[in-house]
Amino acid sequence: MSSIHDYATWEPLIRVVSEGNASALATPGGYVTGRVGVGSWSVPMPRRTPPPGRAMLVSDMQDEWDAVQRVRDTLIAGGVDSVGFLLETPGRPVLHLFDHGPAVEPGLQGSYPGALLLVEGAVAHAWRQRPEEFPGRGPAPAADAALLERTLRERLPNAIGATEDEIAAAEARLGLALPDELKAVYRVVRAHWQDENEDHIGVLGVDLAPLEGLEIADAASRPTMWQFAADVTLRTGPGDAVQDLVGSPGWIVFGGNGGGDRFAVDLTPGPAGHTGQIIFISHEDSSGATLHADSLTDMVAGRKPSRPVAAASEEPPAAVWVNINSTRSIAEAAHPGLEVLQIGFWDGEPFSLEPVADLPRLRTLSAYPGTLADPREIGRLTGLEFLMLPPEEWRVLLDARAVPRSLLAAGIQVNSGNPIPVLDLADELLALWNRPRIARTVLEGSRSA
Repeated sequence: MSSIHDYATWEPLIRVVSEGNASALATPGGYVTGRVGVGSWSVPMPRRTPPPGRAMLVSDMQDEWDAVQRVRDTLIAGGVDSVGFLLETPGRPVLHLFDHGPAVEPGLQGSYPGALLLVEGAVAHAWRQRPEEFPGRGPAPAADAALLERTLRERLPNAIGATEDEIAAAEARLGLALPDELKAVYRVVRAHWQDENEDHIGVLGVDLAPLEGLEIADAASRPTMWQFAADVTLRTGPGDAVQDLVGSPGWIVFGGNGGGDRFAVDLTPGPAGHTGQIIFISHEDSSGATLHADSLTDMVAGRKPSRPVAAASEEPPAAVWVNINSTRSIAEAAHPGLEVLQIGFWDGEPFSLEPVADLPRLRTLSAYPGTLADPREIGRLTGLEFLMLPPEEWRVLLDARAVPRSLLAAGIQVNSGNPIPVLDLADELLALWNRPRIARTVLEGSRSA
């Protein structure tokens, strides 16, 4: 199989893209850009519509599909996740390939880079948060492992349960002791797919995982791009049953709902919760969980959790958006607990960052083009972990040698234009932290007749 850096690998895609973008490529300095990955691709092609009355089929775009598949097969064979490209045709096809490498996350738009990982292995602040221990937390009053086991045996008389050795093996694998209620469940039903004669889903209300499928919903189990993870703030109030976390070593996932959401036993409850309570972890959220039941016993009995509604926090928000439709000044946004500041679309005078210069917890800053009066003020924000700026503002910081050395990751805000200058800027930032640069290859085809 040909290499990802061989022209022959890309020739069918070059042909399809050139035919679909003939006008753009014929313009002096014209180019098109995209990305092909193992799991997805973004190829600049005119929108195709199926005949009225039916959905789009692969056959409607077979030429593009086959050309992309040729590249994808080569990526898979070479162990490469994705490659960005820029195509220009100044008399002959010239294809620029961009391999972002281990220090750059995939971008959301074609071949533009995603977050630059300036410190190897670093994760966003919320992903480093560990659960607190709140004194006096214990099982719910109704939690009763013996009663739960009897109830399940009555409702699932033909179920096949797990052995004590199998339960012990699961505990050894997870590195913790399973709570009594959870062991009671597995003593009755092992939840193997071949045990189809028992409707444990109807009894438990969840699709129970087998013991070998138990997992810990720690922070690493919810991977999120730095660009979004840097904006996550966590706050657990005194009336919260569940701690506001990305994940916890005490969240034992034992089942789901078939739609990607998970149910877990919570061994690290909030200040108003119970040890062993059941929580719901939505696949649509990158952090947090909600209380589902006070205990497994309560869940099987169909009892909803009885918790007073926690009072709304009177503290100012840890994340603030300054724009024409929200907070309208940096001074209004500033307070000692501010962690995330995003400056969006603004049609007034640019902002000074003076009001947030000495805030102790500010760790994330992003700004739209032209919203900062003096980007060099960012150099005073010595606690920043993530910074996202347009190329022009990054240029000012770099020329002034004012890029905060506290950064763990960075983003370049760009919506259009040639990606090559953006990649040059990314490499310049990566070089400050001695991180791997973006690999580039230029492939040239035959000159047109």
